[in-house]
Amino acid sequence: MHPNPAFRMDDDDARAFVRGEGFGVLFAGTPDGPCAAQVPVVMTDDGTLRFHVARANSMTPHLDGATVLFVVQGPHAYVSPRWYRAGPDEVPTWNYLSVEVEGAVRAIDRADLRGQIDALAATYEAEPRWAVDQIDPQKAEAMLDAIAGFELVPTAWRGTAKLNQNKPAEVRARVAAALGDHPLAPWMRAA
Repeated sequence: MHPNPAFRMDDDDARAFVRGEGFGVLFAGTPDGPCAAQVPVVMTDDGTLRFHVARANSMTPHLDGATVLFVVQGPHAYVSPRWYRAGPDEVPTWNYLSVEVEGAVRAIDRADLRGQIDALAATYEAEPRWAVDQIDPQKAEAMLDAIAGFELVPTAWRGTAKLNQNKPAEVRARVAAALGDHPLAPWMRAA
């Protein structure tokens, strides 16, 4: 994460960001070397992250009991020094939102895995919502056989919202205007 404290998210904002994004990259060390998997997550009320991966993923047999890093990336953009209009000594940068969650992983049972799939659908589906019990029971069982469910119990949240908070408000406004309709622009305006 960025070392400048002006860009740090507090833990509540980091949790809200992860809950809102719902998808990230899980990194773990394995006997075969470092591995990464892209995973959807659902956050429980206590901040635990539940996720699933393909059973065939090379990372899967190494997750239960592992300490991992889960990274959620939000919008990001190049920032030209010309956009600042603050003098000749400005340099290019990159603004972004990102959260790292460190913690221990443990396997969840089949009922909790099914609950994780239903919770994903409940979060992202429009009404009427899809649920596992709407498909043929044999197909549902085959789907659940093909994936493995886990939960990540966080020990650290490290969030960065690098949005030029170290610049005057009028400079941040110029950068947001230069970004136009880029997804990072509303974050810049709110910083």
